[in-house]
This record gives sequence, structure tokens and C-alpha cells, in this order.
Amino acid sequence: MSDPSLSNLGSRIDLRKATVLLVEPNNQAMDVLTQIFLGFGASHTLRASSFEEAQQAVHANVIDLIACEATLQPEEPDGYDFISWLRRSGLDPNAFAPALLISSHTSSRNVTRARDCGAHFMVSKPLAPTVMLQRILWIAQNNRTFVSCDVYCGPDRRFQNLGPPNGIGRRHNDLPAEVGAVAGENMDQNEIDSLLMPQKVAR
Repeated sequence: MSDPSLSNLGSRIDLRKATVLLVEPNNQAMDVLTQIFLGFGASHTLRASSFEEAQQAVHANVIDLIACEATLQPEEPDGYDFISWLRRSGLDPNAFAPALLISSHTSSRNVTRARDCGAHFMVSKPLAPTVMLQRILWIAQNNRTFVSCDVYCGPDRRFQNLGPPNGIGRRHNDLPAEVGAVAGENMDQNEIDSLLMPQKVAR
């Protein structure tokens, strides 16, 4: 890889033995996607151009990672439908495979739809290899618990909140995490109530 940032990231993950399912109906876009994953060291890639072909692939192979275009063949189930179907398919271990949805249309509505269908991430087009590799690395490092209920099946949608980094916050004026000693007496209820009452503005 000529990009140093890709080399640094790529040294932390090994896709040489992984089976990667690529779902993309456009031949040119499929070639780009394939080349990106070959650049990551993934030598075993399966290609599917439709919902049905993707279904056949997960029935016939053990899949380690899925990269799926959100918009598939017209008037057929799309990538969101495929991920949602896969999560409830009962195909072990493929139902739990990490899944990235790819789309040119990454509106908040579509990002929410990707999250709710059980995808780990949505990646926007045009594809940037660095971004794709960062997402794969994040998935590998953060083993999110799978949740299955009546309305959702997929990786836990709640991201772990670890708070600010040790010792410092995100901004130069952040207060320290430690709670200081009591500086005075607590306010009584009347004082608290007076703070919450609407105040008349002088004109």
C-alpha cells in the first residue's frame, strides 16, 4: 500500500484468511470494491450482484465480513433487506457476520435504517480505502453484543461511553473528572425552588 495511513492500519488487522462477501450490482463499482479488499490482503472474496445471489452465498459459505451496497436490483429487496434477513436467518455463524452497508445516499434517514436493519456501519460513496479499513478495524476491536428481540436483531446499537480520556478532557477548559471537597453548606429546598421559579424581566 502506498498510503502510509493504510499501511499503519493494515498492520493491525489480517484479512488474508478471511472470506469476504461483496454485494454490488454495478460491475464497475464491484471491481473497485474488489480491488480495495485485495489491497487489504483479502484473497478470498465472494461476489454477488443481487439479494438472491447474496442469500445463496451465505447458505453455501462461512462468511467473515460483508460489504453490501444498499441499493440492489430495481423492484427487488435491497441491501437493508438482505442484512435484516440475514440477522434473523438462523445461519450460524453467518447471521452474526460483521456487515458494512455502502451507499451514495447517506442521509440521516438511511443511516438510521442501516443501524436498525442490523448493519455495523454505513460507508459513503465514493469509497475511501482508509475509511473502509478504519471501519473494519473498529469492528474487529469492539466486539459488540448481539441483541435479538421482536423489533430488532443485530449488534447492540448502544455504543459504549467510556467518558473523556484519562487525565484530560476534549477541550482545554474541561473540568477534571474528580469531585472536589464540599465548599459550603447545601442549599435548602426554598433556595432551590427560588432558582427554578420564572423571573420577571425588568424593562
